[in-house]
Amino acid sequence: MTIPSLIGVIHLRPLPGSPGFSGDMAAVAAACARDAHALADAGFDGIVVENYGDAPFEPGSVSPVTIAAMTRCALAARVAAPTVTLGINVLRNDAEAAIAIAVASGASLVRVNVHVGARMTDQGLIQGQAHRTLRMRRALEAQHVRLLCDVDVKHSAPVAPRPLTEETSDLVGRGGADAVLVTGSGTGRSVNLRELDEVIRAASVPVLVASGVTEGALAAIKRAHGVIVGSALRADGKAGGPVDPTQAKKFAEAFHAMKRAAAEGRLDSIPPA
Repeated sequence: MTIPSLIGVIHLRPLPGSPGFSGDMAAVAAACARDAHALADAGFDGIVVENYGDAPFEPGSVSPVTIAAMTRCALAARVAAPTVTLGINVLRNDAEAAIAIAVASGASLVRVNVHVGARMTDQGLIQGQAHRTLRMRRALEAQHVRLLCDVDVKHSAPVAPRPLTEETSDLVGRGGADAVLVTGSGTGRSVNLRELDEVIRAASVPVLVASGVTEGALAAIKRAHGVIVGSALRADGKAGGPVDPTQAKKFAEAFHAMKRAAAEGRLDSIPPA
């Protein structure tokens, strides 16, 4: 399967079991379906459903009710956007739950924030579980579910800093990542263009920019395979709210225009990162 190049993020409202849950699961699933339809209608070729509203996030495995609720939402998104590639991200880092939800809902992507190595986060120390994730995917005969894995992931710090090129090489060569995600230091924060260029040169798989992407920044990240965008699709530009259909269409149009211009060599005047 080809990795989508324009992926929109659905920030689920708080789910059952999380501190902010409203008590109305049907409303959460309906909001997810509306966001999925808006992204598909805007021209996105990928969607990632994530439990953004569940902060503070569990540092390890999430509870069974989270998996059940996310599966319900993923199925709602699948019905609302049947032709768009569907992905799952179980925050903070439950890749096994994400794969299980993907298998049950027909999704074909999962995002893994810490796939290899270890990071210090607001949840404490989180260690990558690539060995478990890939074995589970194999056991479920779900090799079609692609792993989109962060390098130097946002909202974290390395336990023992290493060159970014080495981290990228291990993430792909030893961790089996199907795509590499580059982010800024936090949600909605722009990537470091020099670091993006390092990752692109070190990776043998698609590289996507996964935070802080705005319409105005698209030309500067032309070398990347694509983007995963969340905050810029909200009316106020802040993560957590519903997808604004008008913003989503504007962003998709700008992205596709940038890709056409890059293919035609009309962005060559932009200096390298």
